[in-house]
Amino acid sequence: MAKRSFIQSQAAADAEFPHDNGSRTLTEQTYTELRTDIIEGRLLPGSKLRIEHLRQTYAVGAGTLREALTRLVSDALVTAEGQRGFRVSPIAMDDLEDLTRLRVHIETNALRESIRFGGNAWRAQLAAAYEELSSLEQPLSIENRRRWESLNLRFHEALLSGKQSPWAQKVLGLLARHGERYRCYAMDLPGATRDVHAEHREIFEMAMSGQEARAALALEAHIWATPHELLKALREGKLDLPNSEGAI
Repeated sequence: MAKRSFIQSQAAADAEFPHDNGSRTLTEQTYTELRTDIIEGRLLPGSKLRIEHLRQTYAVGAGTLREALTRLVSDALVTAEGQRGFRVSPIAMDDLEDLTRLRVHIETNALRESIRFGGNAWRAQLAAAYEELSSLEQPLSIENRRRWESLNLRFHEALLSGKQSPWAQKVLGLLARHGERYRCYAMDLPGATRDVHAEHREIFEMAMSGQEARAALALEAHIWATPHELLKALREGKLDLPNSEGAI
């Protein structure tokens, strides 16, 4: 894993001024880099996170790393092991099914309320998010995955923004980060035939036309598509979800 030039350039300031704005910026950058490496599987699920090794990889001080790792514990992407340090949170199909059920429950209800209470401004925001997302998924490519994830999140947020619920948004943000870990594996599956754009188009059209029940059903099917795809690949022996016990 290559060292990050931004982080490297800030490391001296972090050591000398641990409480200034530069330090907070460095912590945020380190947190973002670690989170991305966990989500995209470069830091393997279940692997030990050794501070000394991470200091060399990310070119930051131990204090910055511990702050970033503590934030990742709050995101449930990292687990703290008492006095034994930190470990990347494992992944498992039971976990994916659990978070998917919660997503379906929250998102379908929120979408119904958005359709009921959202006005012209909501529809305009949703249309803009859908148009931008569509530009990257016809077809969807691995090379554009990170940009697509950002636009996909924006589209789902726009869908549910017709009636604001700050707590729902916070919970769904956490679930979205975990769902992205599993989508990385799904997008790498050979011979995948899923048409994600068609799924988004159906949800969008049903929402814009006010068809509350059909929109909710389309959204539910869309959310479950990734777990079903991964379960099928596991049963056919085309996928192993890693949960390494090795040290990083």
